[in-house]
Amino acid sequence: MNIIKKALLTLLAFTVITGSILDLLGLDRKITAKKVQEWGLSMKPARWWKPLAGGGAQCRLCPFRCIIDEGDRGNCGVRAVVNDTLRALTYSRPASVNVDPIEKKPLFHFTPRAKALSIATVGCNLSCSFCQNWSLSQTLPEDTRAKVLTPEQVVALALETGSTTIAYTYSEPTVFYEYMLETAQFARKQGISNLLVSCGFIEEEPLRELCGYIDAANIDLKGWSEDFYRDYLKASKAPVLRTLRILVEEGVWVEVTNLVIPGANDDPEGIRELCRWIADSLGTEVPVHFSRFHPNYKLTDRPSTPGSTLENARRIAVEEGLKYVYIGNVRGSEHEDTFCPNCGKKIIDRTGYFIESLDIVGGACRFCGAEIDGVW
Repeated sequence: MNIIKKALLTLLAFTVITGSILDLLGLDRKITAKKVQEWGLSMKPARWWKPLAGGGAQCRLCPFRCIIDEGDRGNCGVRAVVNDTLRALTYSRPASVNVDPIEKKPLFHFTPRAKALSIATVGCNLSCSFCQNWSLSQTLPEDTRAKVLTPEQVVALALETGSTTIAYTYSEPTVFYEYMLETAQFARKQGISNLLVSCGFIEEEPLRELCGYIDAANIDLKGWSEDFYRDYLKASKAPVLRTLRILVEEGVWVEVTNLVIPGANDDPEGIRELCRWIADSLGTEVPVHFSRFHPNYKLTDRPSTPGSTLENARRIAVEEGLKYVYIGNVRGSEHEDTFCPNCGKKIIDRTGYFIESLDIVGGACRFCGAEIDGVW
């Protein structure tokens, strides 16, 4: 017993000098200004939150409305309360910066062939077990190597690379809201358009603020069943439907992606209800992309989506009146091309993310003159 007591006293004396026992064991995840500085992260004050009477804050950016104590972070992992203020830890700290073809987003009806400077920080407010970008979305910022790139520098890089648009993509842009908003504001002044690629899980007020600077969006409507959203995403569907309605209402060009997962959200009736809702609530001109699932992250117990399942989803969408329906992540599919809904002729010939021919002139089909929905 004396040996144990002596050891504890020695440890206590040591931690008075070097920090807490939890720090010594690497278990203290409380965030302080000193740690933020050591990690090379940002102390940028966040938008869309309110202080609580007993200390801490409530984030009001997304529908989770996290209650966050001093030194803790929200569900997203990148917004934390430090010194009584909610901080955006990843502001100006992108973990991924690339120049992509805009078709990769995917956006098929917005300035085809454009270069999109694509940026993302780590973090996400959802917990999708099937995430295709989990190494970004499900990582803490202090565990990731990131660049320091201010909004002004992002816009300068877009100009330097000949990118006519900036895409906020890869992880979940909602959680780096301040970075996205300020970059979009600078981009707009330089005549550069802004693209939102998102799960759509955001509150109405911040979304409407953002819509003033967003030109186009691709939103993942991940399924129709509430059980699917609860079991696979730990979230709910209603806020995503609201986001889609608001984007259309605010004049943002919208496309929808649905990743079809075997045994999860591939029920034909669910797909039909999803397509019917899009047609009735957003319009038949909204392009829909059915994308092939590949086993990834925590969902590796099922195969990639069969081609027949994707073909059936597309058939259902067409039956529900949708004009532009695509199949993604399937190399060589004829359903990555765009056909005129009036004369039926191919007007955009795509191979993967690249366009072989484009027969849209002045926003209309070159063959019959019918208007083609989109921003050309």
